[in-house]
Amino acid sequence: MDLPHISDSLGIVHPICIERGRNAEVWDEQGMHYVDFVGGIGVLNLGHGHPAVVEAVKAQVGTLMHSAFNALPHRGYLEVARALDAFVPVSYPLSCMLTNSGAEATENALKIARAATGRQGVIAFDDGFHGRTLAALNLNGKVKPYKNRLGALPGPVHHLPFPSRDGGVDADTAMTALERLFDVEIPADEVACIIVEPVQGEGGFRLLCADFAVRLRALCESHGILLIFDEIQSGFGRTGKRFAFSHLGVEPDLLLMGKSMAAGLPLAAVAGKGEIMNAPPKGGLGGTYSGNAVACAAARTVMEVMSEDRLAGWSERQETMVREAYRDWRASGRYPMLGEMTGVGAMRGIVFEDTPGATGAEHLAGLLAAGREEGVLLMPSGRRRNVLRLLPPLTTEPEVLGEGLARLERALGRLQP
Repeated sequence: MDLPHISDSLGIVHPICIERGRNAEVWDEQGMHYVDFVGGIGVLNLGHGHPAVVEAVKAQVGTLMHSAFNALPHRGYLEVARALDAFVPVSYPLSCMLTNSGAEATENALKIARAATGRQGVIAFDDGFHGRTLAALNLNGKVKPYKNRLGALPGPVHHLPFPSRDGGVDADTAMTALERLFDVEIPADEVACIIVEPVQGEGGFRLLCADFAVRLRALCESHGILLIFDEIQSGFGRTGKRFAFSHLGVEPDLLLMGKSMAAGLPLAAVAGKGEIMNAPPKGGLGGTYSGNAVACAAARTVMEVMSEDRLAGWSERQETMVREAYRDWRASGRYPMLGEMTGVGAMRGIVFEDTPGATGAEHLAGLLAAGREEGVLLMPSGRRRNVLRLLPPLTTEPEVLGEGLARLERALGRLQP
């Protein structure tokens, strides 16, 4: 694909140019039809062009397109903040700041944590992903392709193994590593925050161990450390619940949101307890485009559409169909490269293992190309890029999801064992 005037540093997964989309289906400029299992990398939980969101956006464009909230407040921002207080399942009144992107939410969370605690240290996890801006980069739990050639990054940041049934690390191992960190590298009273994804996205769709989450929550409280949950990819219904931390039985002090928050328009947020969110000085938080009026209209509609019953039904249907297809593929014995399924709810990954003929990463790279030729768009993840992540819209019609899975099976059949 010819990409004139585009930096070569942008990595393109699929060398096609899509022209239009409808729910889980897209068409490229040549008219080729695809079932979209990428979903904007987790942005399109309600699919391409959800009718209710489109109508809300059209109405808002005709009224007010933008106002910089910290200069001239507008009602849309206020309504999103009120809706988040009702939508996010925490026991305390929610205070928030809207941002343009998940990375910006991450950066502001770090500022808030420093201001609230008077500390600078941050603890993150192996294989985590929190954004591509400079401070967020240092939180990411792998070097390539995000950190190499950049030299020293803002810190101090320390990393721990991520405990998950999907990754072979248990809660005791991670807690031992944390205790060692406090003994050897940084004392607990110098740590401002611990940031973790309840379900890793880029890391391969791995659910955080619930026992570890409970122990981590208690440790943070005992040492005055803020617990930040990054739900930029796992939030807004991806796992069958509004937010994935509901699977863990604990609440965060700060919550990062984005991606599917506005159904395709750029909007994200950092939210949490008022006394924490209010720690920076007046004027310490803000942004020109943060909380754009049109994006706010989309976000309000998203939260209206995502009722608990709908989320549970969508997730159960998608999870059932994906798991049944996966079970049949494994049982057939035709695909020796297929490893374990990871994740929870409708946030599912499939590990591709090494075989005598190729590495798991090579198998998955071949599958992405074969899938594209069969008309299904797929996305890799994992430190070795050997985990297929499945992100079709939650609203995907059963017949379209079934067709996408059939195309994926045909693509698997084109791989060499």
